[in-house]
Amino acid sequence: MRRGLLLLLLFALLLPTTAQAVDLDVEAQAALLMEKETGQVLFSKNEHEPLEPASVTKVMTLLLTMEAIEQGSIHYDDVVTVSAYAASMGGSNVYLAEGEQITVEELLKAVCVASGNDASVALAEHVSGVTELFVAEMNNRAKELGMKDTCFVNCTGLPAEGHVTSALDVAIMSRELILHHPDIRRFTTIWMDSLRNGEFQLANTNKLIRFYEGATGLKTGSTSSARYCVSATAERDGMELIAVILKGSTSQQRFEDAKTLLNYGFSTYALHRADVESPFAPLPVELGAADTVHLKLPEEGRTALLKKGEIANLTQEIALPPSVAAPVEAGQTIGTLTVRSGEQAILEIPILAAESVAELQWSEMLLRMLQDAFFCG
Repeated sequence: MRRGLLLLLLFALLLPTTAQAVDLDVEAQAALLMEKETGQVLFSKNEHEPLEPASVTKVMTLLLTMEAIEQGSIHYDDVVTVSAYAASMGGSNVYLAEGEQITVEELLKAVCVASGNDASVALAEHVSGVTELFVAEMNNRAKELGMKDTCFVNCTGLPAEGHVTSALDVAIMSRELILHHPDIRRFTTIWMDSLRNGEFQLANTNKLIRFYEGATGLKTGSTSSARYCVSATAERDGMELIAVILKGSTSQQRFEDAKTLLNYGFSTYALHRADVESPFAPLPVELGAADTVHLKLPEEGRTALLKKGEIANLTQEIALPPSVAAPVEAGQTIGTLTVRSGEQAILEIPILAAESVAELQWSEMLLRMLQDAFFCG
């Protein structure tokens, strides 16, 4: 199993991380387009420039909250009592009052739809106790994800000296959120909703949710210094893209820039998941407790991002030995499936043992010999 994972890792390191450069009409100071499944960058502009992200910061706030839910340390139906500090937040908010009680699920809705700063702080305090600790966890998580251009000072994106990130880093944390926590779509795809039993109306700050086909999220942001930002996600034909816009000139222009990126991605690229035309035949096992072992492909590492015209011309090569010696461990690499576009290897996928086969013991071997002799006689 470890050999199979090592092969996947080594091949992943050989894959290009950025597609061929293309000139797109994007006005924002910085921009980037990434495909979710592979993490491949399809377009970039000033992708490492440290810029203020405004409320796009909340992507990390949402990520830490969803991770806490997955870990079981908090739950959707937890009732949060709003602190004085959370209630004091300026900027965009849902006007939470000190002492008001509201569930984690409703707070997530308030952050995703209305970009509530007060709701973000309430979530941060519920996850970590105090916002200072939560912000430290934001920065630690950023380092774990390889976000080298990022420094978080708060969980809201309100202007603060030194609070910066980059288009690449926003795409990285956005990918982590939507790839591993698809349940966030329950909130990011809401166009209009309400809080407090219908008393407070919400309208999504991300206008692409209403006006762009396949939009799935994710987060807008704007301040006088950050200008207009968005991490926009959309899915079509099983492929989800992340378009990041930082320091756009106007609110509408950031959405136009995001659409330019998304349109380019969807019109040019598609995902291909490698598979075999028919199941692998069981492979003979030498001196094994079983005569054969079944084979399979791993679930991960089988997807490639290709230009649409390339997919029809792909070829496959299967390399397998005539047999394998016992013992065999489940997940052991037995062979390789190579997917090629012309002469170029697009994917090299380990072919794995589907189950373990123990080595034949001497007593079992003797019994087989006797059975064979008796049968032959």
